[in-house]
Order: sequence, then structure tokens, then C-alpha cells
Amino acid sequence: MLGGTTRPSDEVVALIPPNLVEGTVEKVAVNAVMAGCRPEYLPVVLAALEAICTDEFNMHGVLATTMSVGPILVVNGPIAAAIGMNSGINVLGHGNRANSSIGRAVQLVLRNLGGGAPGGIDRATLGHMGKQGICFAEDEAGSPWNSLAEERGFDRSQSTVTAFCGEGPHLVVDQLSRSPESLTRSLAASLRSAVSPRLVLGMDGMLVLSPEHMARYRDAGWDRARFLAELTEYLMFDTDEIIAGADGIEEGLPPGLAGHRLPKFRPGGLLVVHAGGPAGLFSAIIGGWISGPGGSDPVTREITP
Repeated sequence: MLGGTTRPSDEVVALIPPNLVEGTVEKVAVNAVMAGCRPEYLPVVLAALEAICTDEFNMHGVLATTMSVGPILVVNGPIAAAIGMNSGINVLGHGNRANSSIGRAVQLVLRNLGGGAPGGIDRATLGHMGKQGICFAEDEAGSPWNSLAEERGFDRSQSTVTAFCGEGPHLVVDQLSRSPESLTRSLAASLRSAVSPRLVLGMDGMLVLSPEHMARYRDAGWDRARFLAELTEYLMFDTDEIIAGADGIEEGLPPGLAGHRLPKFRPGGLLVVHAGGPAGLFSAIIGGWISGPGGSDPVTREITP
């Protein structure tokens, strides 16, 4: 396994939460073996750990929260094809060794080295199956848009992994929209309920846009910027409708926020990724956790040999 990287075996990759144990390349490699990784996957595992073991991502907080969230890993760049990652059919599911074992290796490091076991520091009320490790590649070749990594300041020639703190994915079905305007409204309607239809600004989200849905935007000549601008407009909330007590629902915004119009997500808080099989008018939404200080911000790291 150590042959998959040029980094010294005793190099400390990160302090692994919650116990802040020194995670050396060798110790990570041991867990990568147990997860079923091939040596060529190891650089992705190392970069993923560097991403989540930052103050910005706040892995200790992610473990300790009672919400059902965990690291969602998105790989961009040449390494995805080089190691055989899946960006197509069943992209968020099983059946691809690289996707499954990389995500699993990260979780084993957190548990075996960091001590983040369920029932201990990990206090998730429900959890989700993705906490065993969700890792997938973006379909860059099939997308007319710039990639997630490029949106985050990297070049397409660079290999990167982006860590996002999220819940389990849920399906968005729209089989009838033939115009980008209709589909955008439809996607917005689903995104408005991400995590909770009564919460705005406090939590980020991820939209995994499938190829058949992306075709609506490609055919109409929409770029990512136009899509996000149009989508954001449909994701504005009149706070009077979602303050605590509105419609007889006690959950909601503080009454002091009445009379405002606020967006569902903070600027840059919705990550859009293109992936999935070539057939099927479905996309997926992954709701996030608390954003910003005290919560978790998405973090992207370059994958190096």
C-alpha cells in the first residue's frame, strides 16, 4: 500500500479527531488495506483526510452532532479516470471499488485512529448509510460547465478532493420538464425543503445534477452562472411564511426575522456537481450541516503523489 505514494511512511498527514492522534502515512495505509483500497487510491485517501481534519471542516463537530451527517467526498481531475472511479451509473451507490474503498478508508481512520466510534463521540441520532463512506467522481467530460473544483479555484489539470458535510442523498424526480426554466423551478421546489423547509441560510447543500437533466441546460446554452442565478431567485423565502408558529408549526425562524426575504443558501453555499448514468430524469440533493463558524465549511485539497 505504501508503494502508492511518494510520501514518507512516518509523515504526519493530520491530527485525527476526536482524539487528535497523529495520523501518519503508514497508519493511514493500514486502514486503507482494511478498507479494500488499491495502492493507487492512497493519495486520494490522504488528501481527503487533510481536507476533513481542518478547522474549517470541523470533523470533531461533525462526529459529535446528533444530526445525521458525515463527509461526502467528490473527486475531480485526471486521477479519477486513472484509478477507475465511477462518475456514471449508480454513482452514489455500490459496485465500484475505488469509490467504495476510499470512502470506507477515511471512516476507518476516524474510528480506528481518532476514536470516533458511534455511541462514543459519534452521537448521530439516526445516521445514514453514507457514513460508511460516500466518495464519487464528477463527470467532467460529459458536462458543458466548469467543474466543482474549477468553481473552487483549481485548474482542470489538477486532481482534487472536495469534502462536504452532508446527510444521505435523496432523489429529485422531474420527467416532464423540457425547458431549463421549468426544470430550474422544479429543482428549486425540492431544494427548498433540504434539511427543513423552515430553515434558511444556516445550512449548505449539494445538488448532483444528472446527465439527462443537464441536457436541458446544454441544449439551451445555459452556463453554470446563469443556472445558479436563476435558481437562487426561486430559492428566496418570505420569512413571514416560515417564522416559528406560522401555519401552526412551532419550528421556524425567530419572530424577529419576520418581514424579510432571505435565500435558502448563503452565497456559494450550494455546491453543484454533474454525475450519474446517461438514462434517467433524476437528480439528487444532499442536505448539509450548520455552515460557517461552529459548523462545517466545504474544503478542497489537491491530491498529490
